Amino acid sequence: MDGFEVGWRDAADEYRCPLAEVASVPLESGLPVRGFPSYRGQRHFPGLYWSATTGGHVGFESWLERDHVMLLDFAPEVTGMLSQPLWLFWENERGRTVSHAPDYFARFEDGRGLVVDCRPLDRIDERSAAAFAATRTACTAVGWGYRVVGEVDPVRMTNVRWLAGYRHPRHGASAEMVGLLLAVFSVPAPLVSQAALVGDPIAVLPVVFHLLWRGRLTADLSRPLTDTTLVARAEGR
Repeated sequence: MDGFEVGWRDAADEYRCPLAEVASVPLESGLPVRGFPSYRGQRHFPGLYWSATTGGHVGFESWLERDHVMLLDFAPEVTGMLSQPLWLFWENERGRTVSHAPDYFARFEDGRGLVVDCRPLDRIDERSAAAFAATRTACTAVGWGYRVVGEVDPVRMTNVRWLAGYRHPRHGASAEMVGLLLAVFSVPAPLVSQAALVGDPIAVLPVVFHLLWRGRLTADLSRPLTDTTLVARAEGR
């Protein structure tokens, strides 16, 4: 871990320390180390995404980042996340201190940490490649996972965006209705006709989509979500 330092923020202060000392820091509960510029004519579209995982907003600097924070939010095993979670500092081959702020940090229910950088893979230049390589080295040393992620399969992303419209807890239902839905989908069955067995689809389908979002029901999201999509109860959930 020699050669790397990390800077991060929380509600109380700003910090900078050697990489080894940050392994136990709950970065997902901190504050972003930098903001997003917003100006007339800019090419990217920054904004805030409301996360069902955190119950608050997570920043994004482009549509690509929005898609990937949505995918993190969609993963049942993710328990926390933060945009622009840290600064990583190191010396390059010329002896100059350089820095990089990854796009996201995510915490998993088993305690693992994951650092994510979002970049279309055909737009990774030499400078970015060097920063990503250094970040991977640092993450490996401290025991975090690291991913450089690009464009997502458009069909899967369209499905996840649809389900994200039902991520808020208000789309949940009584324990009785949830139990009935988990029962009727105990074996794979068509989405709409099976949901209709529980009640009026207008009332029931939002609950089905919410359970799909939460991972209690599953479906093949590599294909367009339709009335006849086979939905099943998720094992162990």
